[in-house]
Formats: sequence, structure tokens, C-alpha cells
Amino acid sequence: MKFNSSYALLGLFGAAVIGGAALLLSQPNERATTLSPQADPALVPQPTAAPAPAAPPKDERFVIKRILPITGPIKYGEWHWDDKGVADGPIVVTVDLDARVLSVFKGGYEIGATAVLLGTSEKPTPLGEFPIKWKKADHYSSTYDGAPMPFTQNLTPDGVAIHGTKVEKGYASHGCIGVPDGFDKKLFGVTKVGDKVIITKGKTAKAGDSLI
Repeated sequence: MKFNSSYALLGLFGAAVIGGAALLLSQPNERATTLSPQADPALVPQPTAAPAPAAPPKDERFVIKRILPITGPIKYGEWHWDDKGVADGPIVVTVDLDARVLSVFKGGYEIGATAVLLGTSEKPTPLGEFPIKWKKADHYSSTYDGAPMPFTQNLTPDGVAIHGTKVEKGYASHGCIGVPDGFDKKLFGVTKVGDKVIITKGKTAKAGDSLI
């Protein structure tokens, strides 16, 4: 922080009396830098706090402008999609592990939402922010006996991905984010390699909040 200070310049070989306190110069042309103990406190230079730095402006492309009007919790196998009239903008995918819901935002407008399958406690879906590393519409698992993983969008080096699957109560994944048939193709169609997927646990957002 910056502090302001001031000093009194007195005349050559002279003295000044301020509020009953004398300021003396010990040598010609020397600056007076101290006040006597009886000096008026109002004359003592006081540090001033620097103003708090202004918050950086939000990137409007990532500010939430609309949440889809969905009534009640999204059931397994249920999904919603509405991108009518939404202009081009960056895609951000969010996943809330507590709500077990994936949302798709385009330029800050929620255009899609669905219930998802997630990993188990032994093989959990990871938390964090991940770019889509690669995409493949017709993909089969090289780890789990060639299991079909349609419209795969890979997130991690160890194979965690978003992909199509049967989303039903009682099922789980090996850490992947499973989305229902139909939604998987919609999502695959709007994303590109490098788009952000943000996975949180119990974090909520509302209109006016920034996604990033």
C-alpha cells in the first residue's frame, strides 16, 4: 500500500511555532523531520490506506443468463434441450455430483440438462475442471470388454469420459459420466475439443453468476 507523508520546510536559521510547539533547524537548509512531544496530533502525517483494487470485469460470454425452466428433479433417463434462438457462444458443461445432473451452457444460456450415471466410491467420478481431450462418435472401451461408449468425449488420461449409456436407477459407471440416448448425440454435436467440463459436488449457481 502507498502512504503519503509531508514535511515542513522552514526558513534559513529560523524557527516556526505551530500550535505551541517549536520546530527548530539544527543546521542551515536542513529539513525538519520531527515534532516535539507537545505537537498538535492533527499536524502529524497519517498514513492513508490505498483503495481496494477493483474486481476484474466478468467475461459476459460465461455469465449465466438463463436456466432452463424445469419443474422438480430430473428423473433418470429424462433430459431437456432448448437452444432455439440462442446465439453462438462458448460451450461449458457442468456436472453436479450431488444432484447427479449435467447441464450444458452456450454463451451463458443453459440449453440442455439431464440426469446422469456417475462412478462408485471405489471408482469415483473426479472433481475439477477438464478440457475435452478427444471425441469419437463410435467408440468401444479398451478396458471393459469392448463395452460400447457411443459419442465419447474423453476428459482424463485414464479414460474418464462423457458418453451415452442406459441411465437407470441402480446403475453406476466406472468413473465416467453416462448420459441417456438422444442427449449424448445432442451434446456431441455442440461441443468441440478444448471445451470446458466443470465437475463439482453440491455447488449451485444462479443467473448472474460466472461459470468460470
